[in-house]
Amino acid sequence: MTATLRPPVAGALLKEWRERRRLSQLDLADLAQTSTRHLSYVETGRSRPSRQMVLRLGEALQMPLADQNQVLLAAGHAPEFPDARRDATATRYLLEVLELALAAHDPWPALVIDAHFDVVATNAAVDRLMALVDPELLDPPVNVVRVMLHPRGLADRIVDHAAWRAHLLRQVRRHAAAAPSADLRALLREVEGYPCRPSATPVQPGPTFALPLELQVDGAVLRTYSTVATFGTPLDVAASELAIETFLPADETTRRWFAETAARA
Repeated sequence: MTATLRPPVAGALLKEWRERRRLSQLDLADLAQTSTRHLSYVETGRSRPSRQMVLRLGEALQMPLADQNQVLLAAGHAPEFPDARRDATATRYLLEVLELALAAHDPWPALVIDAHFDVVATNAAVDRLMALVDPELLDPPVNVVRVMLHPRGLADRIVDHAAWRAHLLRQVRRHAAAAPSADLRALLREVEGYPCRPSATPVQPGPTFALPLELQVDGAVLRTYSTVATFGTPLDVAASELAIETFLPADETTRRWFAETAARA
């Protein structure tokens, strides 16, 4: 009986990411400035990739930093990117930077989410909105997609519920396709099972250059636009997985509500 030799883990991982990105060996070789022959040797295990080759391929494949570290380890190299979560001092410094960014957005709601849409940090404006949510949904880790779409979350307060449900499901699917994980697949299955209620008539007091989030709160409709910011050229695994989402007021009623609510707090 002849045993079938499997390619080493590093080559198999790189091939998996290439196929996930729907690139041919020729496409990837061109992006990484190498030859198709060498890439084929790497994927089949006939050649062990150098450290720089792994990093070039990782960048060309737009691999998350954590996955690039995994391939480096599989190829016998040390990880390239540190992870602030593994060092108490680095974690504290990262949280201080995030808290500074969130405080700068007050009185507009802003929060930090990770790659699984779990909430890492919030500012005071988000905390006030979270008071509208069933406490059971606020047990850590709080997931922003679950909070938005769960019947005991903010779902009944979202005016254009169907559009926002479709938007959030697309976001989860896009993240799951870019960096597959069991947690994202489980989240997608869960929220797809939530009821989709008909949307109320959207309020139209201003421009609609992006999908507005309209929330019914205290007898008023708060109309905001969502913006998402990430660290530019992250060099740390933890930082690379974070995003700051801010909800900016789209009309005077919303500006006044957030400003007055913050003043009373």
